[in-house]
Amino acid sequence: MASIGEWAALFTSFCWAISAIGFTKSTQRVGSQATNRVRVLLAMLVLILINALLYGQPVPLHAGASRWAWLGISGIIGLSLGDAFLFQAYHEIGPRLGLLLLSLAPVFGAAIAWIFFGQALNLLQIAGIVVTLAGISWVVLARPTGAMEHVRKATGRGVLFGTLAALGQATGLVFSQQGMTGGFSPFAGTLIRMLAAFVTLWIAAIFQRQAGATVEAMRTGPGALGWVAFGALFGPVIGVSSSLLAVQHATIGVASTLMALPPVFMLPISYFVFKERFGWQAVAGTLVAMAGVALLFLS
Repeated sequence: MASIGEWAALFTSFCWAISAIGFTKSTQRVGSQATNRVRVLLAMLVLILINALLYGQPVPLHAGASRWAWLGISGIIGLSLGDAFLFQAYHEIGPRLGLLLLSLAPVFGAAIAWIFFGQALNLLQIAGIVVTLAGISWVVLARPTGAMEHVRKATGRGVLFGTLAALGQATGLVFSQQGMTGGFSPFAGTLIRMLAAFVTLWIAAIFQRQAGATVEAMRTGPGALGWVAFGALFGPVIGVSSSLLAVQHATIGVASTLMALPPVFMLPISYFVFKERFGWQAVAGTLVAMAGVALLFLS
């Protein structure tokens, strides 16, 4: 039967799909780099407030050097480098192919966790991962209908960025799991990851002389800050915290597979919010992905 880890991973996918609304609206106004920097800043501030209210300590200084190291490296790899590669993949080959390549994360995650930490999967879990990934791929590869017929072609750079994004996400989750041992708070763990990502992204922005431009873009972009705040609440705050809860109670392979479902959750969101229309392949792929999720929950 499903544990809290599987349910948390499924909820993570839902949150990340919801956050995509805000981040899509923001990137249309101010670009992906400014959105990435500000979302981490806002998420960090919200998480400081949450930790102060829940635990009486804004920053978990009591966590210990080892936990800070695991979670900090996880934040740098997953939230700054991995997401930077993902946004670049979207720019090069579009979100459809970018999401397809990101669905490689469960494969990378399971392999890393097996090689370095001995986390083996049973046959039913492996079958669930394969079926879920097949469904996700079918959804993402389905050609849109009507006005969305234009399909961007894959390029070598785009494929490389998408693959690195998946590797970054998977590696970040593996490092997170090592830092979340002992029942550590997901909100505290997310704050440590976010602090590391914030320092990395904004130091890079300062050296590139883009910090001021980022602030100005948010000040002048119509509604951009509000959309980033919306995305940051459901993505880096609730979603990432839920992902840490997931890796505390589920294997990396299972958790990362369930976290690869945002393309499926995005179908109704795209239909009602962005007015996109999809063919029968997208519906069939959704059903296949749901069947894979059912296998994982039964394992």
